[in-house]
Amino acid sequence: MNDSRYNFKESERKWQQVWEEQKLFAATEKSDKQKFYVLEMFPYPSGRIHMGHVRNYTLGDVTARFKRAQGYNVLHPIGWDAFGLPAENAAIQNNTHPGKWTYQNIDFMRGQLKPIGLSYDWEREIATCAPDYYKHEQRFFTEMLKAGLAYRKESWVNWDPVDHTVLANEQVVDGCGWRSGAPVERKKLSQWFLPISRFSEELLQGLTTLTNWPEKVRTMQENWIGRSEGAIVHFPLVGRDENISVYTTRPDTLFGMSFLAIAANHPLSLELAEKDAELAAFIKECEGLGTSEESIEKAEKKGYDTGLRVTHPFNGNSYPVYAANFVLMDYGTGAVFGCPAHDERDHGFATKYSLPITQVVSGEVDVQKEAYTGDGKIINSGLLDGLDVKAAKSKAIDTLEAEGKGERKVNYRLRDWGISRQRYWGCPIPIIYCDDCGAVPVPDAQLPVELPEDVSFDKPGNPLDHHPTWKNVNCPTCSKPAKRETDTFDTFFESSWYFLRYASPHAANGIDRAAADYWMPVDRYIGGVEHAVLHLLYARYFTRVLKILGYTKSDEPFSGLLTQGMICHETYKDEAGKWLEPEDVRKDGGKAVHVKSGAPVTIGRSEKMSKSKKNTVDPSHIIETYGADAARLFMMSDSPPERDLEWSDAGIDGAWRYVNRLWRLVEQHKDVIGAGVAKNTVPALSDAENTLRGLVHKTIKLVGEDIENYHFNKAVARFRELSNALGDAKADSEGAVFVLREGIEAVIHLVAPFMPHLAEALWAQLGHSDLVAARGWPTFDPALAVDDTVTIAIQVNGKLRATIQLPRDADKVIAEKTALAEISGALEGKEIVKTVVVPNRIVNVVVKG
Repeated sequence: MNDSRYNFKESERKWQQVWEEQKLFAATEKSDKQKFYVLEMFPYPSGRIHMGHVRNYTLGDVTARFKRAQGYNVLHPIGWDAFGLPAENAAIQNNTHPGKWTYQNIDFMRGQLKPIGLSYDWEREIATCAPDYYKHEQRFFTEMLKAGLAYRKESWVNWDPVDHTVLANEQVVDGCGWRSGAPVERKKLSQWFLPISRFSEELLQGLTTLTNWPEKVRTMQENWIGRSEGAIVHFPLVGRDENISVYTTRPDTLFGMSFLAIAANHPLSLELAEKDAELAAFIKECEGLGTSEESIEKAEKKGYDTGLRVTHPFNGNSYPVYAANFVLMDYGTGAVFGCPAHDERDHGFATKYSLPITQVVSGEVDVQKEAYTGDGKIINSGLLDGLDVKAAKSKAIDTLEAEGKGERKVNYRLRDWGISRQRYWGCPIPIIYCDDCGAVPVPDAQLPVELPEDVSFDKPGNPLDHHPTWKNVNCPTCSKPAKRETDTFDTFFESSWYFLRYASPHAANGIDRAAADYWMPVDRYIGGVEHAVLHLLYARYFTRVLKILGYTKSDEPFSGLLTQGMICHETYKDEAGKWLEPEDVRKDGGKAVHVKSGAPVTIGRSEKMSKSKKNTVDPSHIIETYGADAARLFMMSDSPPERDLEWSDAGIDGAWRYVNRLWRLVEQHKDVIGAGVAKNTVPALSDAENTLRGLVHKTIKLVGEDIENYHFNKAVARFRELSNALGDAKADSEGAVFVLREGIEAVIHLVAPFMPHLAEALWAQLGHSDLVAARGWPTFDPALAVDDTVTIAIQVNGKLRATIQLPRDADKVIAEKTALAEISGALEGKEIVKTVVVPNRIVNVVVKG
């Protein structure tokens, strides 16, 4: 029996069936336990799960199982973020309906997820493409409209010419569409918006309460919201009875002005372009840049001299007005003043168009060659001369206000969320356009507005717009012929409230208030850092809106956030330079060859797993070969969750070997430590047995702390250390048997969140009839969990020289004498000035000579 191998296939099927039959992971609001809501960001049903999914969901599952064992009432749901363009693209490629493709993928991926042994409450499963899901967000939208929390306007948008849809600024990456990769263009369309900018300060202040979020994510959101303090400055147009108003954060540099720039789509630019063909051509060129700050920042800075001039508010000089491709109409006022001596962008523009450069902040830089952006005293600025930058800003604004030429202003970078998308596979926006009544919300009784099934993708654009009958309806108000809105919601609309739906997935109004108030906020939310601005910011905003509408009491949706790293794998190419999959490659020593041909293979650097480079590993193959528990263990043991994980065959092999080592450990001792022979009274223990028992209790304590603090790899290292120590022990005395029983039962419970199937099998091997998944977390004796000895660092003048082991809380005199003896050689010829002892930590010897 000792050499037997663990039959993971049989075991994993068995215990998954037992958990499901007993509905062990079904959540209920009717509990006197403290709640804990753990959630991984739900997947898009692309067709197959990948190892990134396995890691993400295992992180959540370890947490859910641990919290359940601690006595919490745990909600751990799963669902599908099921709308989006990939389904439309697949429909075109495979000549199928997006809905059919999506639901087939959901079924397949569900079948891939279940063998992992995830403790989901499957009865709460949702799919955002289901009418019984999206009908609620249609009602939310009509309620927002009535509450003044949604509006429609004509605006310049980011247009993806490949996907034929509008993109939010956050969906423009390096000037290109985030999915298609096509260069984004500017286009003017009537769009629906949610006024997220009104919540800028509230969203910013809310970040200060999110102490269990990574600092990096909070900083990213803070920068995206972009609060700035400055002034609105009014520049009179020469020869015209009007001003151009500019928002600036640097009123201290007004005397360094050499030009004023307005957006290409500024009303003044458009007015002048009616009589200026060259300006009209320039504006047309600017429309190809898109509307995001990122795309504009990376473009070559260009301008067109409009011939207009403005008067400086302080010195009375006049300066040229340019239409420029780097000014955004939707940020500030759509106009900026240029100070080339102290702004790199303005410096490049002034150099390009031979404009004067005047230094107004002192610094050791030739501003004719480069901009000086540092601090200093104000110069060449009349009333501001001699002041530092901060004082000059304040005085400039005070003077502007006193003379009626400007005013203080707080501005935000965050702009309203455009939610209209020109595609079929999304939630229809519930609006009907009537010639007499205008834009009319669809009445609640007519919701959901469902997508038509008979659609065609044989031409570019939105199939809903091309549909011959679907959009033709009668006005709900006057009954005259009218047209449906053919745009659908941005898919971030669905993912901005799904976590609330999980609290009451069958509620008639979408969100049961009592259930939402019980479960919310999510206590631990797990997903990629790439969602820091898009999804996480929208979800925070949406939750606040739903609070206003009366659906929840929560301001913040996620009180705790864990952002996991990517999974990386080395890449392979054959002699022709084509990518190879890992299964096609065999390693022979330090070389790699093709499995079939034996031809040499080039090993490339490790990169994020991706289909394009074929360096992915199929989770189903890994689970079939090694079992779910081995895969779960490897995912948790190799690196901290927030860092990238390097996939290796040696790593998964090592995890599989450990699974079998644990199995053999229990097989070896089950007859002497099983449930039928267990004794609760602690017998007399030898020193070695006391030491081993101390390790058991310390490990219970530390593994719990590690899981609580996301240190999953440390937790794995600790229970592996304990199991190794137990493997070396012999059941040759009453005391040894007692410690072995206590230790092995503890290990079974400690590994259970990571390897739940194995834990159940081992527990049953010991003769227990209950389930580990239904038991509490093991307790430890605080007296036994404290180390009797501590490691003391010995420093000389602050530099580490050695370490020593001393009894905990050793006398300072003993600590000093022991330390000095340990480093006596390093002290020869030196005078000891003093010795500083920090109990249980450091002995620092200060010397000279």
